[in-house]
Amino acid sequence: MSTTDGGAPRDVPLTARIGRPALGALAHVGITTLGEVSRRSEAELLALHGVGPKAVRLLREWLAAEGLSLRDDG
Repeated sequence: MSTTDGGAPRDVPLTARIGRPALGALAHVGITTLGEVSRRSEAELLALHGVGPKAVRLLREWLAAEGLSLRDDG
């Protein structure tokens, strides 16, 4: 689990690698770190205007690389 500043993976700030619309939509509801994303479900993310299936896929891949995952809906 790597971070650029030596912090925990949950503290990794989100970047435009997920797309600017998705980044803006997440920031609008106060989600600015990977850890905050991991506390949300796929359905919650997809309900945000600007977050689509591609952004969710990219977020899942990024979370997995850091040893995290989205919250389970079930």
